[in-house]
Amino acid sequence: MVSEHEQLRRCARQHLETSRLLGLDFAPVAVAGPEPAAGAPKAPQGDAVQTLAPSSTLFSGAGGSVADLPAAQKPPALDALRARHDTECPHCTSVTGHTQTVFGEGDPDAALMFVGEAPGEEEDRTGRPFVGRAGRKLDDIIKAMGFERGDVYIANILKSRPPDNRTPLPSEVEGCSPFLAEQIRIIRPAVLVSLGSPATKWMLRTTTGISRLRGVWATYTDGVISIPVMPTFHPAYLLRSYTEDTRRKVWSDMQAVMRILRPAAQ
Repeated sequence: MVSEHEQLRRCARQHLETSRLLGLDFAPVAVAGPEPAAGAPKAPQGDAVQTLAPSSTLFSGAGGSVADLPAAQKPPALDALRARHDTECPHCTSVTGHTQTVFGEGDPDAALMFVGEAPGEEEDRTGRPFVGRAGRKLDDIIKAMGFERGDVYIANILKSRPPDNRTPLPSEVEGCSPFLAEQIRIIRPAVLVSLGSPATKWMLRTTTGISRLRGVWATYTDGVISIPVMPTFHPAYLLRSYTEDTRRKVWSDMQAVMRILRPAAQ
């Protein structure tokens, strides 16, 4: 439980970081989304969202489904999943262009989880997700939201670097993504943020592009759990298109997330 003092400190830091992140005076942006008291956000209509089929390899630990794992049991569950991934993943065990796998990191009991597409060169070298230029921008965003990197969990669909940092192929996603589904079910965050088109398309089982989906609440479900998803631009795209409009859109998306996680601060 965050103390009132800590919450106020985070709010003050949030406003300072916002100015640096956006490079402009912040003006509140109206964000489409549910009121905190209204319950879980609703998914958009049409072809944007489909239901994920339950994974046949979902981890189950002693004492029941991972959907209700106590916080103390989540770290060993993730460790066991990581070990199994590194020996069994049909994608990562068959490719050779990477130095090491990048499983994910952060608070195993995090309320907020960010999901990207795949490790890059720096991530492959260090074994940590989002530590290159895009990762440093994600750190800026997390700080602007009033959190530390260790407060959240960060992972990718693929856990090994694609050749030349290219976009993951559908076959690669199919082979590696069931392990991400297990990660999500173990952590069971209150909110998921999908970073960029590949992560969003996998999470929502859609072919719709990120430009149409970002900023609109959707739902990730595996047949057992359902978690609100906020799609937004990947930090790498934000760096490539570092315009006032793009920065405002990303920040409004994060405001929507904060309304769910920390309504008292909004």
